[in-house]
Amino acid sequence: MGLRTPEQYRAGLTDGRQVFYRGEQVAEVATHPELAPAVDHSSLCFSIAADRPDLAVRKDAELGDYSAFYHLPRTAEDLRTRGALIEEVSRRGAGTIVLKEVGSDALFALLRATEGAGLDAAEAFYRRCLDEDLALAVAQTDVKGHRALGPSAQADPDLYLHVVASDADSITVRGAKTHTSFSANADELVVLPTRAMGPDDAAYAVSFAVPVDTPGISLYVSPHLSGEKHPFDHPLSANHKLLESLTVFDDVRVPRDRVFLQGRPDLAGPLAIAFVDYHRFTAINYKLPLLDIIIGAAHLVAEANGISRAGHVKDKIARLVAWAETVRGLAELAALRAREGAQGVWLPDPLTVNMAKYTFAHGYHEAVATLMDLSGGLLATGPGGEDWDNPEIRPVLEKYYAAAVPGEQRLRILAFISDLTAGSYGGYQSVLATHAEGSLEAEKMQIARSYDATRATEYVRGLAGV
Repeated sequence: MGLRTPEQYRAGLTDGRQVFYRGEQVAEVATHPELAPAVDHSSLCFSIAADRPDLAVRKDAELGDYSAFYHLPRTAEDLRTRGALIEEVSRRGAGTIVLKEVGSDALFALLRATEGAGLDAAEAFYRRCLDEDLALAVAQTDVKGHRALGPSAQADPDLYLHVVASDADSITVRGAKTHTSFSANADELVVLPTRAMGPDDAAYAVSFAVPVDTPGISLYVSPHLSGEKHPFDHPLSANHKLLESLTVFDDVRVPRDRVFLQGRPDLAGPLAIAFVDYHRFTAINYKLPLLDIIIGAAHLVAEANGISRAGHVKDKIARLVAWAETVRGLAELAALRAREGAQGVWLPDPLTVNMAKYTFAHGYHEAVATLMDLSGGLLATGPGGEDWDNPEIRPVLEKYYAAAVPGEQRLRILAFISDLTAGSYGGYQSVLATHAEGSLEAEKMQIARSYDATRATEYVRGLAGV
């Protein structure tokens, strides 16, 4: 098939997938009034191939043209270029992840971490993704039940996805995954283990890929950010949306040639971490436009309110810049420090990646608070789109909300910041900052695990004469 167009991507979503949203089954995801914006948002990873082929398309004599999202990183420069592609497509998506980034993270992890298990199947699936330009969702996070108990110790065995039957041709799985981004508007689901596992968890050590419309799969899409948004007071969330689901597997049959891992709990943890190595690198690069959005909004609202010359405002913006540029510098350093992994697939430096992700997440809520402080109370008390559309009311708003800039300019800036920080979209972004691609505690654990203290301790031993 080769590279697909956005129209071909949308057409591919018309199948027998079982999608439920706000209590009802969805007939067509791509045309549903509340889900279509998410499909349009994800189509950016297809349209960028035509707009920026230098960045988004790879050419190969044997493979032909294929999506650069799926280009295997073989050098540090490959990872730097991947970061630039992720940043650019996120910039088009208003600082929000689009689609292909996550699935390609999973592909790289599978090729690095399934040797001795299902590497042949992983390689065949990877080639199919290139040939057919597939869009993949990743189902990794199990619902987990009692968090102090492992998979096999749960009162209900279905709280972690597990194999319930196996034969020469297939496996059958049961259970559920949660936080599955893009599941309703992807072509296929890639299932990965969520954690390290012990010998008693063999049935739960499973990884595979299946089409979204496979019988037995049901997607229960979160209603967060539901409702149609007016573009005046919701300039971000009216146009950009992700679909997250509870993804239920009710005795789903998976052909053997699509199974990458089964019955090897010793490989579950390494595969989960291999995905994290790439997914957090994706995270810090797709967050870069969001950092620019926050700083740009801070400058504009300070100018609009007439406070840009105040000393405390300059101090606040300087701290925002220091935070943002620290994250950007660490993102670049993670690629520069990249190293070769299994199967010749390079990985970004885990220590630097997790430092960047932790720095972003740790500073995000303070950055939002600073932006709110610069903006003022109109973030919560300002007029809405219906008011603005009324020709009798608009002149009143323009007159009384003028400041250092005309009323319309100020109101549009404030509406943008309100959507970003104070409404449901702002709450969604705050949760993403805290938990998406791993929690703050998970990142600190990886920082501690990745840091080799030998150089520092040996240096001190020598100075101290120990």
